[in-house]
Amino acid sequence: MSKREPLNLWRQPRRWLVCGLLPLALLALPAQAREGVEVGKNSAFSKLVPAEEVESSAGQQYSQLLAQARAKNALAPREHPQLQRLRAIARKIIPQALAWNPRARDWQWEVNLIASSQVNAFCMPGGKIAFYTGILDKLQLSDDEVAMVMGHEVAHALREHARERMGKSAVTHGAARIGGVLAAGIFGIDPRLTDSLARGGANLLTLEFSREDESEADLVGMELAARAGYDPRSGVTLWQKMSAANKGGPPQWLSTHPSGKTRIADIEKNLPRVLPLYERAKK
Repeated sequence: MSKREPLNLWRQPRRWLVCGLLPLALLALPAQAREGVEVGKNSAFSKLVPAEEVESSAGQQYSQLLAQARAKNALAPREHPQLQRLRAIARKIIPQALAWNPRARDWQWEVNLIASSQVNAFCMPGGKIAFYTGILDKLQLSDDEVAMVMGHEVAHALREHARERMGKSAVTHGAARIGGVLAAGIFGIDPRLTDSLARGGANLLTLEFSREDESEADLVGMELAARAGYDPRSGVTLWQKMSAANKGGPPQWLSTHPSGKTRIADIEKNLPRVLPLYERAKK
């Protein structure tokens, strides 16, 4: 899933209505409740920054990150077993993304693995996904747990949380460069790999996802994973591992947000909404 291998997962067979009166008949039916989790509308702040600008900047910074990792021999080759594993999971999750953001149809999705002890993973705007080996090795994640992490990170991109943060910053601080905010301030990317990016936007490094963003990403990510055929109950074991690895505190990749009991409680509360999706996906 490199730039040379974009995922074309959106082509669907065209279906034609047999009867011209059918659309009118459908309008008379009561609206069917949406399956899955419930979250609010996207923040109006996200409209203050063009999506194209955010995605373009993210793509450039992602490419720079990969180049720097490659220069340090830290970028996993295509044949790396863990990278192949991540890409296989992504191939199941990405087709579920369109329901949450129609722009995802045109994203050039990428998945890469970077050698770093940091317990981290992220998905930048435009579908630029990266995992650090630390999160896989230290937590010994199952495929279901990896899918929960990936779903969470993809959810941030689909719900345009970075764009929202930047819109709020524009209101608070005036027009500002995107710079290193995507790389370091929001995504917690290893600063040893992104020194130049961080220096480019040091004034925005304090931007981070809000508690609401994290809760929303937990729920949307759980649904994405369930629709892809991964057990959403693994979110409970994932956060148990996260909590144990960080001695009850939030993990590095969510360093300013609570984890543990609250997140597990939210996951368990919403399991009835997504377990049917998981069971159906397995068939």
